[in-house]
Amino acid sequence: MLIQAAGLALLAAVSPTALLVAAVYLGSTRPRVVTAFYLAGAIVMSLFMAVVILAILRGANLQRPGEHEPRYGLRLGLGILLLAATVVVARRKPRPPDPAKAHQGFISKMVADPAPLSAFLVGLLIFAPGVSFLAAVQVIATARASFDLTVIALIIVVVINVLFVWLPIVFYLAIPGATTRYLMAFNGWLRAHGKVILICVLAVVGGIMVINGIYGLAVVR
Repeated sequence: MLIQAAGLALLAAVSPTALLVAAVYLGSTRPRVVTAFYLAGAIVMSLFMAVVILAILRGANLQRPGEHEPRYGLRLGLGILLLAATVVVARRKPRPPDPAKAHQGFISKMVADPAPLSAFLVGLLIFAPGVSFLAAVQVIATARASFDLTVIALIIVVVINVLFVWLPIVFYLAIPGATTRYLMAFNGWLRAHGKVILICVLAVVGGIMVINGIYGLAVVR
């Protein structure tokens, strides 16, 4: 259960947007304070939604042996949803930028003016849970595990989910100059390949969930 949940959380953590924002904040005039608030927002949102999703699924008693078909049916449904999202993202064409607007989008405007409160809000918004994160939490929620193991698993999933926030901070504290330079250089590569990365993550997680769901419904009893 732990390995599967952690693996899905790691895929959910692969967020070009999260890393781009971290790079911007670490290059601001108050990098430590602003990035710390960004991390706080990411953790609060991830932990809150993990608990909510867990409570909902545990309330449906999907962890019980008698709920075998609904449990694997949920996984199959999530997988199909992720694969559908993969197709939508792949077919979506980027809109040309409007030269009349310096910053497009609500989050872009807040990131452009780094401050502790806005960074906290950005963390909340960016880490609003996606289907990949839901897939990771449902593994925990539908497993027959003790309370202690469930809490540990949730903490691990949350920590991994915000990996692209706290990991740059750790590197920055150790080697600030080099970290800032490499993140800014990596920034351009992420902007150019962010869509491809997202498509790959959605396809991998979706494929895993579909295979697991089909296997559970057809083989496991």
